[in-house]
Amino acid sequence: MKTRKEAIKIIECLKLAYPDATCSLNFTTPFEMMISVMLSAQCTDERVNKTTPNLFCKYNTPEEMVKVDIKELEEIIHPCGFYKNKAKNIILASEMIIEKYGGEVPKQIDELVKIPGVGRKSANVIMLEAFNTPCGIAVDTHAKRISNKMGFSKESDPIKIEQDLIKVFPKKYFYDVNHLFVWHGRNYCDARKPDCKRCLVNKYCDNFLENTCNL
Repeated sequence: MKTRKEAIKIIECLKLAYPDATCSLNFTTPFEMMISVMLSAQCTDERVNKTTPNLFCKYNTPEEMVKVDIKELEEIIHPCGFYKNKAKNIILASEMIIEKYGGEVPKQIDELVKIPGVGRKSANVIMLEAFNTPCGIAVDTHAKRISNKMGFSKESDPIKIEQDLIKVFPKKYFYDVNHLFVWHGRNYCDARKPDCKRCLVNKYCDNFLENTCNL
């Protein structure tokens, strides 16, 4: 397991490598952010960004969304995959936001996770991007892969991985970790063909060091 000192060194290296690392989902309001995150499950951000303009030009508030015919919604979001379940959750989430939160996406992570279609990872992203108040570290496929390879966590459950990350990263780094793990996963630590030799932080990576020693 990585020490806090090692974790900070790694994140500082990645900050230098990716100074422009930000969220790649396009949105203008917390509600749009929430919908975009829901659509991004098992889907690329690029595909979501191609889909949401057609959705948000018609339905970008909870009040508008609850009026949409679910078949029309399914057709619009079809390219994002799992469209039937996502459409159902979008409608249920919009209804809940109106009935329980007065039409406003809640700013508390404990409330966000109660919304249909919003899990812990999505809630972390919404808190970070929509409200600029990171409460934890979103563990997506990139964060999970990097955490396991680098030696931040031996867990497979995203919630347990997040707890391991929180132990070594000071809260002021939560904002950076969320973005940098995604960018590093896309650029070097790819799931299918990781570029370990050119990786900027391979000297800190348990997986790389172990494989090097076994050559």
